[in-house]
Amino acid sequence: MLKSLCLAAALAGAAAVPAAAEEVGEVTTAIKLLGANHRIVVEVFDDPKVEGVSCFVSRARTGGISGSLGLAEDTSDASIACRQTGPIKFRDELEDGEEVFGRRASILFKRIQVVRFFDKKRNTLVYLTYSDKMIDGSPKNSLSAVVVRDWTAADPETGQSAAE
Repeated sequence: MLKSLCLAAALAGAAAVPAAAEEVGEVTTAIKLLGANHRIVVEVFDDPKVEGVSCFVSRARTGGISGSLGLAEDTSDASIACRQTGPIKFRDELEDGEEVFGRRASILFKRIQVVRFFDKKRNTLVYLTYSDKMIDGSPKNSLSAVVVRDWTAADPETGQSAAE
């Protein structure tokens, strides 16, 4: 009994954990003589509670010696594009404003995050990326929306199904 309760608690906790991301690529924005270059990194993650949705996030990474050591504070610049990449299935109950992805942007207080909302009236998932800081946050943000559609439905422009 105790074993099954521990397993259930672990699974419940795992569902609330934000998604892990894979790095797709990066570009250098400024060459630094010492340490890593300033760059823009592109990462992709799959929504942990919505199968069939992937989000691509680009964000600035500070280079130099402090950036190489993980001590620099990255800027609040980030952009997001989310797309339906397969049949959409909800794995769990969705909570508006739930964090689905997050990354540290400074050694202590700043994070870049992605939160999800569900617009029931339009049957649309909305993803917002922004940075927060314990003392002074940033209004810089980016938004992407994914309409929940039947993956096998025909595209009105081409007449082909998305699965083809």
